[in-house]
Amino acid sequence: MKIQAIFFDIDGTLVSFDTHRVPESTILALNKLRAAGVKIFVATGRAFASINNLGNLQFDGYVTMNGSCCIVGDAVIHKKPLRKNDIKALINYVENVRSFPCFFTDGSEPFCNYSNEVSDKIFESLNFPPPKPAPISQALEKEICQMSLFYNKENEADIRSILPDCIAVSWSPHFTDVVHREAGKDAGIDKMLAHFNIPLEATMAFGDGGNDISMLRHVSIGIAMGNAGDEVKAAADYVTDSIDEDGIEKALKYFGLI
Repeated sequence: MKIQAIFFDIDGTLVSFDTHRVPESTILALNKLRAAGVKIFVATGRAFASINNLGNLQFDGYVTMNGSCCIVGDAVIHKKPLRKNDIKALINYVENVRSFPCFFTDGSEPFCNYSNEVSDKIFESLNFPPPKPAPISQALEKEICQMSLFYNKENEADIRSILPDCIAVSWSPHFTDVVHREAGKDAGIDKMLAHFNIPLEATMAFGDGGNDISMLRHVSIGIAMGNAGDEVKAAADYVTDSIDEDGIEKALKYFGLI
């Protein structure tokens, strides 16, 4: 079946970690796709308000916060916030067992209980200012769709046990994004496809991080960037070159889409 829709991760896929820009080859390739009638979508862990690095590129829709919120134009077509009980469980753990930086977003301005050197370096690598600190209890006052937790690996089992209605996805060893168990990029893609009446068999996706694995396995053709880790590459149908080596353009040419 002819490819009708392609989903792209942002950081490390559309945008280089080295230059913090979309390569010119990718810009030209995406414009060719749209001219050919292929719909293109973003599928990112970022909130829509935090997408600051795509320049003037135009997309048909945005799967944001790892599938927790899907946006077309000015309309939110799907939103799956975290349960208040799960947020309370996390707050109790951080306040009474072990403290670590926690970042929360409802899709607008993110905030954190506090930051440290590790979290500051992550946001620097994204060329994005660190969220402002606020009392962690503020998370109960908002419709939080995603938590980004900078806990140590020895705390991982604890976190998973207190958040049974959540899934944890990560593209960095230093933190984990936590979303509702019915979210994930694969679930967000399904919501977007239903909105546009596009069959799953007519889809492709590009990604490089652990939070991209579900969508690479879910779509008809999953493509891992050359800069992806081994687990991501193993989940893909095809591995292209890195973002800085024109990987998107090369893959689209390989599959005859441009």
